[in-house]
Amino acid sequence: MPLNYQNQVSLLKDILAEHCDDCCGTSAECEQVERLVKSLMANTQIDQNLKSVLQNIYSYSHNGINAPVLNDHIASQKDNLTQWLSDIDSFS
Repeated sequence: MPLNYQNQVSLLKDILAEHCDDCCGTSAECEQVERLVKSLMANTQIDQNLKSVLQNIYSYSHNGINAPVLNDHIASQKDNLTQWLSDIDSFS
């Protein structure tokens, strides 16, 4: 059963919050974030401001997959993660 919009947003927030709180994660989580963002971006009803945030999150996850030390990448993005979580709450 596919996830609806609210389920996708909730899952995305959960993964990003864990990265933000723990400053660690897995490449599989980054791949999941990429898939969620792609799916959300395909939604024609999505707020334009949220699309901009999602593009930044996609870059973050893509770079995380390719990062030599993923946990360092996540830690370096802590401020962005906090902002993105706030933005998602505002625009979704």
